[in-house]
Amino acid sequence: MEPLRVVEALWDRIQARDWEGVALLVAEDAVVEWPVSAERIVGRENYVAVNREYPEGWTIRVLRIVAAGDEVVSEVEVPHEDLGVFRAASFWTVRDGRIVRGTEYWTSLGADPSPEWRAALVEPM
Repeated sequence: MEPLRVVEALWDRIQARDWEGVALLVAEDAVVEWPVSAERIVGRENYVAVNREYPEGWTIRVLRIVAAGDEVVSEVEVPHEDLGVFRAASFWTVRDGRIVRGTEYWTSLGADPSPEWRAALVEPM
């Protein structure tokens, strides 16, 4: 499966809570980093478990996926019934049809307050 299709399938399977299917797309020794929370997930089993154990009430909406060779970038929106709306920009490396590395930047919408000095230059979303 080409790298872009692997990442499309990843988000589809996470949305479907198809954890066995997710595992098939991730290399056994994959490393996924979350710099915003300073966490590193090592190994397929841990990556699947982190996603499986996240509190229910969420959905995944893929906003875009772009790819160049083995490198794939995805942007998703994840509304949660109780916790609000999250966004993730994810940078994936895919080899031989499996994700071997990822760096994901997860944040909630509006998490960073807009500084006063920018007020005249921007508008709220």
